[in-house]
Amino acid sequence: MNGARFDAILASTALALILAAPLARTTAAQEAERVAAAPTAAMAATAPVTETTPAAAPSEAPAAPTDAAPASSTPPAAAPAVPATPAVATEPAVAPDPLAALDPADRAVAEKIRDLLAAKSDKIFASKKERSAVETFYQNRNLAPLWLDKGVENARAKAAIARLKDADADGLDAKEYKAPNFAGMGPDALAEAELRLTQIVLIYARHVQAGRFPYTRVAQNNIELPQAPPEAAEVLAKVAAAADAGKALDEFSPPQTEYKKLKAMLAEMRGKSGGTAKEIGDGPLLKPASGKAAPMEDARVPLLREKLGLTGDASDLKYDAHLVEAVKKFQKANDLPVTGSLDARTVKELNGPAHGQQIDTIIANMERWRWYPRDLGKAHVIVNQPDFTLRVMHDGAQVWTTRIVIGKPTMQTPLLSETMKYITINPTWNVPPSIVYNEYLPALQQDPTVLSRMGLKVVTERDGSVHISQPPGEANALGRIRFNFPNRFLVYQHDTPDKHLFAHDFRAYSHGCMRVQDPAKYAEVLFNIARPSENWTADRVKRMFGTAEQDIQLPVPIWVHLTYQSAFVDDAGKLQIRRDVYNLDSRTLAAIRTDRGMIDPPQERKREQEVAAGQRRPVMPRTVSFFDSFFGGRPFQRPPQPLPQPQRRVWR
Repeated sequence: MNGARFDAILASTALALILAAPLARTTAAQEAERVAAAPTAAMAATAPVTETTPAAAPSEAPAAPTDAAPASSTPPAAAPAVPATPAVATEPAVAPDPLAALDPADRAVAEKIRDLLAAKSDKIFASKKERSAVETFYQNRNLAPLWLDKGVENARAKAAIARLKDADADGLDAKEYKAPNFAGMGPDALAEAELRLTQIVLIYARHVQAGRFPYTRVAQNNIELPQAPPEAAEVLAKVAAAADAGKALDEFSPPQTEYKKLKAMLAEMRGKSGGTAKEIGDGPLLKPASGKAAPMEDARVPLLREKLGLTGDASDLKYDAHLVEAVKKFQKANDLPVTGSLDARTVKELNGPAHGQQIDTIIANMERWRWYPRDLGKAHVIVNQPDFTLRVMHDGAQVWTTRIVIGKPTMQTPLLSETMKYITINPTWNVPPSIVYNEYLPALQQDPTVLSRMGLKVVTERDGSVHISQPPGEANALGRIRFNFPNRFLVYQHDTPDKHLFAHDFRAYSHGCMRVQDPAKYAEVLFNIARPSENWTADRVKRMFGTAEQDIQLPVPIWVHLTYQSAFVDDAGKLQIRRDVYNLDSRTLAAIRTDRGMIDPPQERKREQEVAAGQRRPVMPRTVSFFDSFFGGRPFQRPPQPLPQPQRRVWR
């Protein structure tokens, strides 16, 4: 069609509309539709035209009816007709189809993904928050499948599925992460399988990083740890961007050195068929020799010496006095009857857990490591409760270690991660109410002088409550030094006058706090990390011992992690198994077998714990922190006639 003919059609159409305007009662939208449709109808019904009439400009449209007659004799216009532009502009805008760029096979799956995500049901995802994150993720990629290319399982999916099948390597159960099979499916089934694999990947990342269940399933009121699961958006973004999705998922496993060593040991233990460790066999009861009788002899004696860490000739089979004393020490450390005889119970304890039990213990410890911070801190203190040890770590290396005493089984030391903020020299001990009412007041009823003989001061408040404190000094229950990392459990580390307890192999005797064998050296190590320019030594710390309580701040707080490592790999690469002092392994394994659940964000969990703890705490004056009220140099409730308080100095 030439330009002149097209202009004529537009002009005649515009003229017809103008003449009909007074009679039409339509909306602006209907008028726009008619203008848009008019050229097509005019071309179908109009005969060839040799002359055209120029269309009036939009501003001249109202005068068109009076000038219409002479229009047919006007020569053709050289410029295109103007009214065509308004007609096109009034067409409703059509949004671009986000699926248009997808392969047809992926487009069909994407449409079904859109339908599944639009459904209000949460049948696939664990929570509304997770579902919302998944929906946002897919919308940001225009609903393109993550695990499919052209309707076929892609390399990303294969790598992720391979990692899920290897979940056992992290002490998890691979059967819980069974991936869907994408082969031979239509769009509906592929879309559901796509979202199902997304869900399984999120579950796996959550389990391998933070654990399979909230730690409250193991202990309601004796643990406070971050246990921070990854955000769903973070997991999906990392997997989508990675060249290897399997390696991306592996990065969610705990990065601590202790965890990695346990993971390697787990693989080694599973590679053994039933275990190859040497075990002392059954045999007759070996008793200490009486009088001048010759020691008994037995073929098991050389292995017995090896188990107890003794040296000797492999050909020497005598159960001599030296070996008897070592057996007695082992029996005492393991709460066995101290007879010196090698009986069946002693043999069983010496051989340790069976192969399967050792694997279970490793798995329980790996699970607990997931509750701790992923970054333990450049400088940090690690307490291993079942091993009764404390280690100071700095820049990835151990700089010092010592023995400790922990809480007795009825007063367990908690699991927590907190920062040590200051160290107190010559601390005052304000006795916690639990000890006051459960131990000291009953003792006072039996013997009115018992507390004064211990150097304790007793004050009865106006409301009838009793406050008991012990001033600084050599006999103070906290010794000469207290290491403070304020926490809701009111536990800390400190010196002790009862030095003899450190000679015991089993050292669970306290009310929950940790007693340190060499506190002056411990203070030296910590001060030289936090205050490196001051040249602290243990002797300098000891010269401060006296009656004046002094708080020395740590400008850079040092992390303290109270852990329960009943299984760990030592520096020689050997698996060490310790006694389950608090029965925590059995409770952890029971939860692994039976419990699953969403893990609350740390801040929400902490608020809930603080509320619960607050309901049990006594009301304290606001001028003194709750921690200081028990462990500082001031009593938490002042008596009507205040007792003289020791001088207190604070180092900044």
